[in-house]
Amino acid sequence: MVETVRYTYRLRPGRTAQATLLEEWNRCRWLWNEAVHQQRSGRKPTRARLGKLLTEARSRLSWLRDGWQNTQAGTLDTYVTSLGSSFKVKGRGRPKVKRKRDALPSLPFTRNGFKLKDGRLCLPKGIVIPVVWSRDLPSNPTSVRVFRDNLGQWYASFVVKRNRAETPQADLPGIGIDWGLKTTATTTDPSFDLPHLGHRRRCAAELAKAQRKMARRRRPRGQAPSKGYQNAKRQAARITKKAARQNTHDARVWAKNIVERHALIAVEDFKPKFLANTSMARKSADAAIGACKRELIDRGKRAGRKVVLVPPAYTTMTCSECGERANHRLGLGIRIFECAVCGHTADRDRNAARTILATAERDRASADDVRHRIASLRGGSGAV
Repeated sequence: MVETVRYTYRLRPGRTAQATLLEEWNRCRWLWNEAVHQQRSGRKPTRARLGKLLTEARSRLSWLRDGWQNTQAGTLDTYVTSLGSSFKVKGRGRPKVKRKRDALPSLPFTRNGFKLKDGRLCLPKGIVIPVVWSRDLPSNPTSVRVFRDNLGQWYASFVVKRNRAETPQADLPGIGIDWGLKTTATTTDPSFDLPHLGHRRRCAAELAKAQRKMARRRRPRGQAPSKGYQNAKRQAARITKKAARQNTHDARVWAKNIVERHALIAVEDFKPKFLANTSMARKSADAAIGACKRELIDRGKRAGRKVVLVPPAYTTMTCSECGERANHRLGLGIRIFECAVCGHTADRDRNAARTILATAERDRASADDVRHRIASLRGGSGAV
């Protein structure tokens, strides 16, 4: 089976290439903001209407006409796609204005807007950028997105097609996963737990030192930032990104182990966003629960496993042995679950993971991101 994936590589653009990319980004950003203003004025920005906008703007403005039409059209197409996703994905807002000081450059190119020659990325107007090939492309790319991160490093993300690797036969039936802060992922089998590794906490002292250096070198508002301030800002961003990459690596290794061994993966549909306004905000960000959850779901779907999202309501209060629900909530200080009916005793997170797995096995939740309401484990219809 063929699947569409992205392969990302580091770029090494020279000064001329960087200046050209930034100039083109300013043109694309202006077009994006014009589309946002049209939407706010009540005119629905469809592909046909934005195409007319691009044609009229290029005929009227010479500085826009000097840019790359392929990239400008791709930017407007990305806007229409993101606008459609804002209605389909719950919690995703409509596209916003891209400000120069906040938005990072990102330039899309379709098949006719670039080519690969002698290991280099060739863009319009004679721009040639060396690519750091860490691995070979499985096929000819259909599109590419050139972008810059907060450290000033440029990357190229190619869209390619490849044959999906066969997933080994699962030797274990199923696993339930409960998210937490003390242990990032508690599973029904302790050998598959993901401990809280605390990469951001270990970098906290070094990050605080870089931020204090930024504060000392900050100039008053209205003055251009000094080179020392920019170096301190870059150092702080480098420390933050190092911790994020460590979390991403650990999540990928853990998710791969889970997917290869289990046929059914029952995941607590936990939303860590609400923790941002609590005293657990820093530890929640350090745990990176959202990144681990996305990585596990994506890998499970690509491998053809049955991935079930179970709502977190009452999973901590329900006994995994008899299905009886407790009459009162368990405070965070209570780490042991005790069932008043059958006398079952277990760690509260382990009990919740087993409850999540039992819910998925009894078809009281749904796969493929469809949320269902759960009444209880013992009786009544769980799906609505």
